[in-house]
Amino acid sequence: MPDPIIFAIPKGRILDEALPLLARVGIEPAADFFDKKSRALIFGTNHPHISLIRVRAFDVATFVAHGAAQMGIVGSDVIDEFNYSELYAPVDLGIGHCRVSLAGPENSAPPGMSESHIRVATKYPNITRRYFEGQGIQAECVKLNGAMEIAPKLNLASHIVDLVSTGRTLVENGLSEQVVISEVSARLIVNRAAFKLRSAEVPALVEQFRAAAAQGADDAAA
Repeated sequence: MPDPIIFAIPKGRILDEALPLLARVGIEPAADFFDKKSRALIFGTNHPHISLIRVRAFDVATFVAHGAAQMGIVGSDVIDEFNYSELYAPVDLGIGHCRVSLAGPENSAPPGMSESHIRVATKYPNITRRYFEGQGIQAECVKLNGAMEIAPKLNLASHIVDLVSTGRTLVENGLSEQVVISEVSARLIVNRAAFKLRSAEVPALVEQFRAAAAQGADDAAA
C-alpha cells in the first residue's frame, strides 16, 4: 500500500469555499474534521490513500514545498510571498478572491517618487519590498501577523500592506486603500517532485480539480 497523499488546506477565509470544491472532486473529510473541539491537525477522508492536514495559510505552502504534503490549496498571495521553486500551481480554483493592497491614513496620498524611504507594517515583506523597489523606494518592513490597521495610528509605520476584501476594517481604523498591488485567488499547489514521482495519482487529481474549478465557474455564471 503506497503512502497516502497528504493534502494541506488552510484554516480561515478559504476553508469554507474549499470544502464544496473538495466535494466536487469526491473528497469528503472524516467526521472529526468538523468537530470544533478537536485539536487534531491530520484527518482521514473517504479515500484511504488521501489524508488532510489543516494548517495556517502561510504554512500550507511550506508543507507542500518541502514535500511533507504533496498537494494543497492556498491563496496566490502566499505563493507570491514565498516564491518557492518547489511549488507548482497549475489551477486557479476561482475561490478566495481578495487583493493585496497598500493602505494609508484617510485623505493621504500614496508614497511618491520624491520619497526614498518608507516604513510599512505588513505580513508580506517580500511582496512589499518588490513593489516599492519597482517604485524606486526603499521599504523598511515591520513584520506583523495581525492588527496591521492600528500601526499607522500608533506611529509604528506610515502605511500598511495587507489583504483587503470589503475594505471595511480599513475604514473603521481611519485608513483608505491607495494601491492594489495584486489580485488574489486560491490556487491548487503541488510539490514538483511528487507530481513526477507519483505520476499515477497526482496528475489525475490535478485534472479533477481543474474540472471542479471549471464547474464552479460555470455554476456561478449560470
